[in-house]
Amino acid sequence: MRTTTNTARRGPLAALLALALAATGCTGAGEVAETDGPDLSVSPGVTDDAVVIGTHQPLTGPAAAGYMSISRGAAAVFDHVNEQGGIHGRLIDYRVEDDGYDPARTIDVTRELVIEDEIFAMFGGLGTPTHGGVIDYLNDEGVPDVFPASGALAWNNTEEHPLTYGWQVDYTKEAKIQGQYIVENFPGQDVGYLFQNDDVGEDSQEGLDQYLTDEVVTRQHYESEVTDLSAQVAELKRSGAEVVVCSCIPAFVALAMLEAASTGYDPQWVVSSIGGDTATLQGLLSAFTEDTDAEGVPADTFLDGMLITSYMPRVEDPDDEWAAFFIDLYEEYGEGDPMTNTHIFGMTQAVMFAQVLMSAGPELDRQALVDALEEQEWQGPGSVPFSSSGGDHGGHQGAYVVQYREGGAVEMIQGPRVTDRDGGPIEEVDFTPLSPQELVFHD
Repeated sequence: MRTTTNTARRGPLAALLALALAATGCTGAGEVAETDGPDLSVSPGVTDDAVVIGTHQPLTGPAAAGYMSISRGAAAVFDHVNEQGGIHGRLIDYRVEDDGYDPARTIDVTRELVIEDEIFAMFGGLGTPTHGGVIDYLNDEGVPDVFPASGALAWNNTEEHPLTYGWQVDYTKEAKIQGQYIVENFPGQDVGYLFQNDDVGEDSQEGLDQYLTDEVVTRQHYESEVTDLSAQVAELKRSGAEVVVCSCIPAFVALAMLEAASTGYDPQWVVSSIGGDTATLQGLLSAFTEDTDAEGVPADTFLDGMLITSYMPRVEDPDDEWAAFFIDLYEEYGEGDPMTNTHIFGMTQAVMFAQVLMSAGPELDRQALVDALEEQEWQGPGSVPFSSSGGDHGGHQGAYVVQYREGGAVEMIQGPRVTDRDGGPIEEVDFTPLSPQELVFHD
């Protein structure tokens, strides 16, 4: 059994589903009375030989270029797991629905996955504005909401959303690490912020502002549907910002760099993990420079010297055991597209989800999955400690810092550090993940 990717929607069910849900009080898998919590002793999507999981991903639309590779990477891992015999004899049936990064479509496809496909769990649903529209529904329906692909703080709210388990380092923790690094390594330099005008930007500034105060000379935001950054970059340049922190998705990192280069503006770029996939950026820069004065300029020219915060293995570092494992695995099970860190994002998520299914045991219901998440002792593949237990569903707890150099090399210039989302300290941490041969995630 191979994983299943549904690149087209199955039909216009939204109106009928909305009426049905309104009439039944959102009944379906895991149906319970209004006064009770969701019933987790159920196993929708689970048979003796398969388990069905689902996700919503931007296979089309404005975020597709940056993020469609996540589900491709995850699918490759699940195909590898299935070829090894699956997990407790069950193959993973991975259903991928395209929401176009449109919150309204996310609602539609999520309901289809829950009601029609009867998924056992939601896995890696992508995007803050998109997943934010379905988190209540999933928790109310008793659907484990595992590893949303976003760093929003909302995924770590155990009282309101006890079935949601964050995965990537949240934007505030990551930004705190960036802020401290800038203060320590660029003392006295003026700093500008460029950020997406939603939770990404808001949460990132919360972290940066704990370390950067008088240094900040301008704050510029963009809307994800508006690709002209000329005004924002002009203001960054006019302000004299020598360091620019870009809390941006990949397309807008590339657009900002191109606009800056066209005006002779050359700041030190500090890019968060959501936009720091250099392989994806190379492709975007090459595409964006077609039929312009910069056509033919190597993409690496724009990226050279960029600082990136990260928490996973990186495709630029084949000496890393997990990076090498993922590169080889994707060559065998992938779709033939060039390997990127975005693929590794999905592959790392998939390995960790497979670990949870292993820990949940052969008698699989949703309660067993939740128990396994709460009790899991995480040992990789991520490069920093991970939390999914007790009152903390925060996922990766910190980040390290790398610098990219023209030619494709990355150098780790600050090792893993962890922190909280509030005013707690940033601390160095000694964390070594188990190797791919040591970590058990399939039969």
